[in-house]
Amino acid sequence: MSAGEKASPDVNGKFDPHGPLDPSRALVPHVMRLNEQRVLRGFWPKMRRVAAHVPFAGDALAVWFCARDEETPLAAKGMMFAALAYFVMPFDAIPDVIAGLGYTDDAAVFMAMLAIVGKHLKPRHRAAAKAAVQRLREEG
Repeated sequence: MSAGEKASPDVNGKFDPHGPLDPSRALVPHVMRLNEQRVLRGFWPKMRRVAAHVPFAGDALAVWFCARDEETPLAAKGMMFAALAYFVMPFDAIPDVIAGLGYTDDAAVFMAMLAIVGKHLKPRHRAAAKAAVQRLREEG
């Protein structure tokens, strides 16, 4: 079977790894790896910049710790890394630089994701997030 005959839309060069995220593909293995790479590269630098200004910083950090936990189911990790990738991406529906509105879309993505897979957040993830938020705000 040649690449032109394969059914996957990603095989024929139509996938742009630098393009906007497509939520319908959050659980495609390649997309999950790409989201994880984006998050591993960009999460802590962005969190250090915005932890004091973003009201959902604790939730974002709890999701980070949960997504990195080996006990978290793979499908939940995929959804978590998709939400975290949206948060770290430099472009999104409402630019983050708009005062008062910039992170509302990120918060909405997190709340929707938590409604679906939030049951996987454990007290240890929330405790680690609380400690990290406190440390980041003291540093900032």
